[in-house]
Amino acid sequence: MNDIQILGEIPLYGELCTQGSKNAVLPVMAASLLHKGITVIENVPRIQDVSCMVKILEKLGASVTWQDHHMEIDASCLVCSEIPLDYVRQMRSSIMVLGPLVARMGQAVTYYPGGCSIGKRPVDYHVKLLRDLGIAVEECDGRIEAKAGRYHGTELFLDFPSVGATENAVMAAVGAEGETVIHGCAREPEIVELCLFLREMGIETKGAGTNTIRVRRQEGLKDPHYHVCGDRIAAGTYLAAAAATGGEICLTDAPVSYMQATLKALTACGCRLESESNRVWLRAPERLKAIEFLETEVYPGFPTDMQSVFLALLCMADGDSVIRENIFEGRFETAGELRRLGADIEVEGREARIHAGRRLKGASVTARDLRGGAALIVAGLAAQGETVVRHCEHVDRGYERIVEDLSRLGARIKRRSEPVL
Repeated sequence: MNDIQILGEIPLYGELCTQGSKNAVLPVMAASLLHKGITVIENVPRIQDVSCMVKILEKLGASVTWQDHHMEIDASCLVCSEIPLDYVRQMRSSIMVLGPLVARMGQAVTYYPGGCSIGKRPVDYHVKLLRDLGIAVEECDGRIEAKAGRYHGTELFLDFPSVGATENAVMAAVGAEGETVIHGCAREPEIVELCLFLREMGIETKGAGTNTIRVRRQEGLKDPHYHVCGDRIAAGTYLAAAAATGGEICLTDAPVSYMQATLKALTACGCRLESESNRVWLRAPERLKAIEFLETEVYPGFPTDMQSVFLALLCMADGDSVIRENIFEGRFETAGELRRLGADIEVEGREARIHAGRRLKGASVTARDLRGGAALIVAGLAAQGETVVRHCEHVDRGYERIVEDLSRLGARIKRRSEPVL
């Protein structure tokens, strides 16, 4: 059991340094397989998903040294092209190893991914793009096997701007002869960071951050040295926690340019915000304002990973709010747990209506996914009395030191068992 105990109604004050980005470091670690050499990564967050990815790389034959937030990956000699089922079940992001592994080894075996229960995340987009590149992909009983001989660059088209499928297509394209042009790409910052990393390795990429990305295979790759950017979702979570408790905090090493939609939503709630380069400061209002309508969108729109946290935050607002989830239909599972704290939330299809007027009161609730768990912690910080959030192993998948960081800001919070790493 991995529970977090919170005594609420204590405003958060102080300064925090933002952890490295979970969603940026995982594809970079996967992309290290493309190079028969050494990759150095700085500012690596010590979270469960990174630990799982380390185990996958080691199983494939890479040597990984991870000291504090510094990581070195030696992928000179890979001995295996199959990702173990146990690791795949732990983390959906394991699917992103498929592209670089088949580009490097000419074959790869994985399974339908596991991880959070936040709705359907079909691998169809990934499989289609690999096939369009000329890679043979077979699917049977949850097993995915890819084989490739020589394959050539071509034009690829995404039916939906999937982040993971875009990342897999970019990495698989490194193994193609000539140039690959990928249309309909996701524009998320993590894809920009992946392409920056590939350039450090000596691979030509153009168009990251737009709908069209070009990738050209290069010979003679070099050892890359990459610094992971700050985590925009972790930063948004801490800002929301300060807003929910009526506090005032400053975040350093925050990727402000990547957080504009979240900062805009916090401003709409009545928060006062100031930012510059990699620093953002928030002061909460006496009473949060409702947001008449907030919907998740692909980047640069409001991120689905912040939706659960805002579902909790808007429970403290003055007036009714509506959130529409356009990406993952299972994100509203958190609403049921928030109701246990006294929230008045109606869910119909992809929309949740949050009614104002009820004061949250502490209770025992269960984290059912990563961001939902973070949302329950935010709600517990604002609730009257004691809240216990159970199964916080989900939270440890994406937040390096959430208990320690919130304690540093003045929260009365403690862990009732050790995190899983």
